[in-house]
Amino acid sequence: MTSVHLLHAGYATDRVGSSVVLVRDGDVLIVVDPGMVARRSLILDPLAALGVAPEAVTHVFLSHHHPDHTLNIALFPNAEVVDFWARYRDDLWLDHDGDGYRLAPNSELWLTPGHTGEDATLVVSADDAVYAMTHLWWRSDRTPEVDPLADDQAAIERGRTRVLAAADIVIPGHGRPFRVRD
Repeated sequence: MTSVHLLHAGYATDRVGSSVVLVRDGDVLIVVDPGMVARRSLILDPLAALGVAPEAVTHVFLSHHHPDHTLNIALFPNAEVVDFWARYRDDLWLDHDGDGYRLAPNSELWLTPGHTGEDATLVVSADDAVYAMTHLWWRSDRTPEVDPLADDQAAIERGRTRVLAAADIVIPGHGRPFRVRD
């Protein structure tokens, strides 16, 4: 069984909060972008409702290293943290294969730079759809079209094309999911 659960729909207005997601991929439990939220219960309560204790989370995936996506990593003390170029556990810095690295059988990391040079997308082939958790888009209305903080807008466009060709549902960095074909 592989499933994707939106724990917190992010926003970027006069305040900022990241979209936080739980992926169940067999025995692997991945929390995506546990960053800034108004209060930690907005992450922990939905997890509890799904029957997941913070200590049970096996992985934390970071789309990039901005604090609004990383601030609450420590809520998951047993998790291996995975970013665009490595895996981290306790005091170990461990390599991974980069683009195409699998955190679990149905959960694959794609390198998608542009917002920063270190961006990555988590693509999950769930039982109901293919999901992409990414900062290639900020919000579900797909704005801003041009990322005002982008290191490389052309790279964002290449990443968007790749994701749109594979995903059914995109969960943007700061918003509700959107269906690709909408």
